Amino acid sequence: MTRASSGRHTFSFEGGDQLTTIGASFFVSYLYHRHVDSAHTNWALIKTQQSRISTINRTENYHHVWLKHVASMSETNLNRNTLGLDGVTIKKMTLAIQALL
Repeated sequence: MTRASSGRHTFSFEGGDQLTTIGASFFVSYLYHRHVDSAHTNWALIKTQQSRISTINRTENYHHVWLKHVASMSETNLNRNTLGLDGVTIKKMTLAIQALL
């Protein structure tokens, strides 16, 4: 779904507008840090991290659903992040998080 006024692509699943605000790659990177490996800090490269983390914290009811969607996303699209992570890595991180939640 694309908003006509902004041209912004919004994920069309439940809570997708919130995940769009956070960014799928940031979401996975931050949850990976929180649940799998606290030494992982790619998410910290983003200047708007505090507002994104705030959104993550208040949308916990969507996390399982979002992880399922990220796991099925195109690796090419996931490559388009500014965290220095490729799509294959993001998907592996997603699976590791899912195994622990």
